[in-house]
Amino acid sequence: MAVATVTPLPLEPWKPLRKKPLPAGQPREWYVSHNRRLKAMRLAIALLDSGVYIASKADDKRIRATAQDLGIHPPSDTTCRMVRSLIRSTH
Repeated sequence: MAVATVTPLPLEPWKPLRKKPLPAGQPREWYVSHNRRLKAMRLAIALLDSGVYIASKADDKRIRATAQDLGIHPPSDTTCRMVRSLIRSTH
């Protein structure tokens, strides 16, 4: 009988486990959009984990405070809208 190995969960799930290099040759807008989506996902997950389940409760001030708590640069207005959109899509 084979013994299953158990991989422990990370202590801080909002931090990436391992960074991979982004593909080369894309236009600059692609990288900006990609990084914005990653930041929005990290912030949305952190807000959901903290109990913010309604997009209207995630105002720009709260999103930016969460970013500061996580050590992330303050998000733009566009990223804040994206975070609220992700929170809306979870329900």
